[in-house]
Amino acid sequence: MAESSAQERTEQPTPKRQQEAREKGQVPRSRELSTTVLLLSSALGLLLMGEFFLQGLAELMRQGLRLERAQIFEPAAAILQFQQALWEALKTITPFLFLTLIAALAAPLLMGGWSFSFQALGFKWEKLDPLKGMKRVFGPQGWMELLKALAKFLLLGGIACVLFWYLGPDLIALGRQGLIPALYQLAHLMGWSFLGLSASLVLIAAIDAPFQHWHHTRQLKMTHQEIKEEHKETEGSPELKARVRRVQREIAGRRMMAAVPQANVVVTNPTHYAVALDYQQDKGGAPRVVAKGADQVALKIRAVAAANNVPVLSAPSLSRALYYNTELNQEIPAGLYVAVAQVLAYVFQLRRYQRQGGIKPASLPDEFPIPEDLRRD
Repeated sequence: MAESSAQERTEQPTPKRQQEAREKGQVPRSRELSTTVLLLSSALGLLLMGEFFLQGLAELMRQGLRLERAQIFEPAAAILQFQQALWEALKTITPFLFLTLIAALAAPLLMGGWSFSFQALGFKWEKLDPLKGMKRVFGPQGWMELLKALAKFLLLGGIACVLFWYLGPDLIALGRQGLIPALYQLAHLMGWSFLGLSASLVLIAAIDAPFQHWHHTRQLKMTHQEIKEEHKETEGSPELKARVRRVQREIAGRRMMAAVPQANVVVTNPTHYAVALDYQQDKGGAPRVVAKGADQVALKIRAVAAANNVPVLSAPSLSRALYYNTELNQEIPAGLYVAVAQVLAYVFQLRRYQRQGGIKPASLPDEFPIPEDLRRD
């Protein structure tokens, strides 16, 4: 049961899966939405530019019927007449074509956006599989296409009948009008009829667009195993990440231990914590923490310090404050300046005494001046 559940596509597609599908040209698309936008734009264009179209058509017909007998038998005149007619036709139709071009480019932005993929143009053998073809025909997509076709037939047929019944008297009245007024009235009726038929497709598009989005998401759904594999590819397996962290800790530990011999002093708890400090008088600045650790790491720091003649001093409260309030290779906080200065002064006096003799420095105090916000018990 667990294996069967792992193979079911129940998980929503990840952003990576969606991006890969988009690169293959698989984006949610609603042809009904694009068609509706294009038809509505064309209908509005006809209503707004209908008079301009008729004027252009009338001018084109006047030029075509104004030929004289001599021009008909003159090749150069005929070519010139054709060029003028072509130019007049382009002037008439270009605004409408420009409007439909804008609508065709803007329609995909409503759903899925623009997508250019050369992978979608490649040949795929699975498209020739008759079983998959039957699944597409009798699957949800096939049934949806059948329902859309029936709905469009019934909807457009019904609205066309209503428009014909409603506009019938106006169409019959055209025969009693002059030619030019009748043409203008006919263009007006055709424009509004076209707009009404196009607007009826909004209902089909409003149903098809959510379905196409649902169908696209359903096709991209993933199994639990696919999500795990994708996570491994992007983030790496937990075992590998743990190994990398372990190696990083080992490298950092070796670097830290290599810095202990150059330290001025190691302050201890004396057994639980150890912090190695380095202070370069010629470089200025505050003392830096070059190594720190607890328990076994603290014991190793003490051993390395002892092997390299680095003083190891017991200062429990100060060692805890340094361990919890400092980072490696960073200067100590200002609140610990006085306490660390006492330790370093003792170390420098002790080394001078060991080299030159004289008065032995006094022992370190039992307690150091540590602010309450830096203390750790």
